[in-house]
Amino acid sequence: MSQVLVASNRGPVSFSLSEDGELTMRRGGGGLVSGLAAVTGAPRDPGEVGNPVPGGGAGAVGGAAAAASGGASPGVLWVCASLGEADRTAARRSPDGRIDLAGYETGGAAVRMLDIPEGTFHRAYNSVANSTLWFVHHLLYDTPRSPHFDARTRRDWQSYEAYNAAFADALARDAAPGAKTAIQDYHLSLAPRMLRERRPDLKIVHFSHTPWAPPEYYRLLPDDIGSQVLLGMLGADHAGFLTERWASAFLDCCEMLPGARVDRGAWTVTHAGHVTRVGVHGLGVDGTALRQRAAEQDVVERARALREQVGGRQLIVRVDRTELSKNIVRGLAAYRELLVNHPEWRGRVVHLAFAYPSRYDLPEYREYTASVERTAQQIIEEFGTPDWDPLILQVNDDYPRSLAAYRLADVLLVNPIRDGMNLVAKEGPVLSQRGCALVLSREAGAAAELGEDALTVNPFDVSQTAETLHRALLMPQDERSERCGRLAASATALPPQRWFADQLAALD
Repeated sequence: MSQVLVASNRGPVSFSLSEDGELTMRRGGGGLVSGLAAVTGAPRDPGEVGNPVPGGGAGAVGGAAAAASGGASPGVLWVCASLGEADRTAARRSPDGRIDLAGYETGGAAVRMLDIPEGTFHRAYNSVANSTLWFVHHLLYDTPRSPHFDARTRRDWQSYEAYNAAFADALARDAAPGAKTAIQDYHLSLAPRMLRERRPDLKIVHFSHTPWAPPEYYRLLPDDIGSQVLLGMLGADHAGFLTERWASAFLDCCEMLPGARVDRGAWTVTHAGHVTRVGVHGLGVDGTALRQRAAEQDVVERARALREQVGGRQLIVRVDRTELSKNIVRGLAAYRELLVNHPEWRGRVVHLAFAYPSRYDLPEYREYTASVERTAQQIIEEFGTPDWDPLILQVNDDYPRSLAAYRLADVLLVNPIRDGMNLVAKEGPVLSQRGCALVLSREAGAAAELGEDALTVNPFDVSQTAETLHRALLMPQDERSERCGRLAASATALPPQRWFADQLAALD
């Protein structure tokens, strides 16, 4: 094997544009880049958000891929989309979109940034990927009111097809004969089939970082669109998921597809003579790299400031994007109920809620962020005193501050409605200094690995979550430390290098 290609909507780097036209590059954000940090030599940015694994470098890429192939380190090419005008400017200024050939430091990996027309990208990304597929897989629709699929839906779908075709074209052009191609996530569900049609010699894996909807919910999609998504993914040789639960749901949906034959024993789907194997590849954190990053001075300073701000009180910490599936409002409501039902905690506990802005292009997300802020303010007004701030909510990007909060947490609250994995649940125990109790939603993918030592909750049950927070705060220190140690061991058992290498190895 001489080459590995990675394809994802968000790339390892992003750009900003100053008023005088100067471009500034930084590491890309988002959970996917976090998981693939060991797959690319993305530059490290201490101020990054949502990137818990700080680098890994081109050597880690080569090591993971070489381990899978049994040979020397292959070349790595990452194909991604331009997410905004600054990215499009950078792509246009680079030779055929090759950022690494334009003098930018990408850590040794080749990066091709696609200049997809702004309108096409907006419809594919916001209208289809984030407002339709994401909503389906996270069970987010308010079904009496939405979804509402009409003629506009089909126009948006044409853009989604064009967006996927742009990736398939680029991968087909860049791939060496027999190269391994790792296509990532729901943005690119059509690309495996499109790429196979263009280059049947390639070995293709598609990996889903989200949950997968059960068939009765998946049927909310228009029949033609639902079928095309499944057929697109079945163009891959291997379809990977974070947990057995999500992989099994995918097989359930494939059983609805005319002409598809599902073999539960072999975990395969056969359609039109092509066999797609289905596998589970859990994703953990690189404990060594994460601890090294948390030991740096900016994190130490933020930890000192947080400790001064909260005094000697116990800390309940959450770190999330203001994403609908993260369930922040119910988490805040549970904290309020804790203070109502257990007044002994008033003045003795502080809730640090760090919420990073997410998807402001969508009105549902803007309103959700506003509701988070309103709920937080109500708690502060109801319980706050001159010498006690019951809740500290910060809606801005500060990655070092999040690492500092992990170190100080007595309780980590992770209560998503539904999550593919949720790396926050793994990062916190790894960095905890005294041992933190993890209150974890049973609907997070991480519950499959961490549920035994976490305190699991129904994310829709506010009262149960409140009582579980109370139990976590009362947990004896010895028990908390022992649980946290086991959680950290589980969290680091499947680091990104192994996760990616296992996907490549599955193609053999």
